[in-house]
Amino acid sequence: METELLGIVTPETAGHPMGTRTWVRSSLRQLSQCLAQAGHAASAPTVSRLLKMHDYALRVNAKEKEAGAHHPDRDTPFHYIEAQQQAFAAAGYPIISVDTKKKELIGHFKNAGQVWCQHPIEVNVHDFPSDALGRAVPYGIYDLQRHEGAVYVGASADTSEFAVTAIAHWWEEVGRAVYPQATQLWLLADAGGSNGCRPRLWKAPLQSQLSDWLGLHVTVCHYPTGGSKWNPIEHRLFSQITINWAGKPLRTFETRLGYLRDTTTTTGLKVTASLLEGVYQTGKRVAEAVMQSLNMEHHTICPQWNYTIRPRVEAAIAT
Repeated sequence: METELLGIVTPETAGHPMGTRTWVRSSLRQLSQCLAQAGHAASAPTVSRLLKMHDYALRVNAKEKEAGAHHPDRDTPFHYIEAQQQAFAAAGYPIISVDTKKKELIGHFKNAGQVWCQHPIEVNVHDFPSDALGRAVPYGIYDLQRHEGAVYVGASADTSEFAVTAIAHWWEEVGRAVYPQATQLWLLADAGGSNGCRPRLWKAPLQSQLSDWLGLHVTVCHYPTGGSKWNPIEHRLFSQITINWAGKPLRTFETRLGYLRDTTTTTGLKVTASLLEGVYQTGKRVAEAVMQSLNMEHHTICPQWNYTIRPRVEAAIAT
C-alpha cells in the first residue's frame, strides 16, 4: 500500500524541480479515495502517517524571498542605524522607536487569539464599523534605553500630525523628566505610514512642535522599505501588547487602555497608555514655502532616510 501511495503522490507533488521543497496538491481524503479505487482501503489518518514517514507534513508558507530589485543601499542603513544608536546612547540622549499599531474597532467584536475561560466570550457575528463605538488608532513610543513603552490612542485618523503630537506629549509627560539634560532626540521609524520618510506633514510638525517649541535637535533614521520588522517597537512592545489582549474583546476605549497598561514582561517592560483627543484630518498639504523654511539637514549616508531637524530659533525653548 505504501508503494501505491507514493505512486499516487508523485504526480500530485509540486515544487521547484531543482529544489528540495515540495508539496502535495491533493488532500488526505482525496488520496484515501484514490487508494480505495486501487484496491487499498486506507483512512485519511493512515495516509497522513504514511506521508510523514517520507518527510511530508502540514506546513505554512515561509516568507523568505525578497520581491523587487535589490536596493544598492540595502545593508548600509542598518549599519548606519547601529552606529547612530551607539553614539546617542553613549551621550545619554533619548532613543525612541515609534510606529502605529494595527487599528481596532471598539465594541463587542471578536479579537484574534485564545483565552482561558469556562465559556466562550460572546461577541457580534459581524464586524460592521457602524456597530462600533469608534476605531482606535494606537501610536506607540518605545524607549530603548529604559525598556518602557507609551501608547497614545486616538479616535480620529492615523495622520502624521497625530504621530508628531503623540511624540510631543510623550516628551512633555515622560521624556523631559527622565532626560532633563537632553538637547537631542533620536527617532527610529519605518519608511512608510504616518511617520514615513516622504510625507511633508511629518517633517513640518517635527520642526514646529518638537524642534522649535521644545528646543530639541531631532534626528530621524528610517528603516528602508520592507525593513520595518527590524524596528525595535515591533517585537519589544507591540508583540507583547498583542499577547496580553489576545482573545479579549476591546469593548470600550477604557478597556483597551487597561490592557495596554497591564502589558508587562519578565524582562521588566512597563507600558503607559492614554487617550489623545482631537480630530486629525486627512488630505492636508504642506506648501513648498513651508518646506523651504525647515532647518533640516539630510545626512550624507542614505539622505532619503536620515536627517536632523534643528530649532530655527534657539531661544524658542518651552519652559
